[in-house]
Amino acid sequence: MKTTILFFLFILGLSIQSIAGTLQGAWEMLPENNTSNERAVMIATQNYLSIAVFEKNVYIRTYGGLYEINNNGLTLTLEFNDKHPESVGTKITYKYIRNGNTFSIENLAKTTWKRIDTGLETLAGNWRITAREGQDGKMYEMVRGARKTLKICSETRFQWMAINPETKEFTGTGGGTYTLKDGKYTETIEFFSRDNNRVGASLGFDAKVENNKWQHSGKSSKGDKVNEIWVKEN
Repeated sequence: MKTTILFFLFILGLSIQSIAGTLQGAWEMLPENNTSNERAVMIATQNYLSIAVFEKNVYIRTYGGLYEINNNGLTLTLEFNDKHPESVGTKITYKYIRNGNTFSIENLAKTTWKRIDTGLETLAGNWRITAREGQDGKMYEMVRGARKTLKICSETRFQWMAINPETKEFTGTGGGTYTLKDGKYTETIEFFSRDNNRVGASLGFDAKVENNKWQHSGKSSKGDKVNEIWVKEN
């Protein structure tokens, strides 16, 4: 009996560590930390996160990268930061306090975040584009290098970003909400760094997800044909 109880406590301890050690899902900064009309939304996988700040119809900034939660707090290693590219590659450690569906982090200032969703849907994760259809109708694989285009998804939200952590270059980002149902993937744009006029548009794609591979096809916000393959990174 004693062995059984100890084993149960060990498994319970692992479960608690697993929950406490990840921010998987989507989170939004509470208004108490924000005196403007800005929204700050975080999407996180088990070890990668992105934060986008925007107002209605206006994109403001974004940053993110690999993160870890341990006894020291929450440590973020920046892979992109469009407003402060010089910070890419540096580590920031925040004091971290979790309380169920909210958490607070504190470095120079304290912010509190509330869960939007759990991030447990089919597309939840960090995806990297690996192939794209050319004008000749053929699929072309992309040479893997420092430059990459990622799309991070939670249960209901997405954000893509084109970045190069080695050169600290940031090319663009966009995001909002999405649905995936019966092979149809639909995005509704809430921010777009390249053109605020695209905000509010909904784009529909045919989607096929098998294991860690996601292919979608349709038309871009410009009306161009899109056929892409993404592979889950984490």
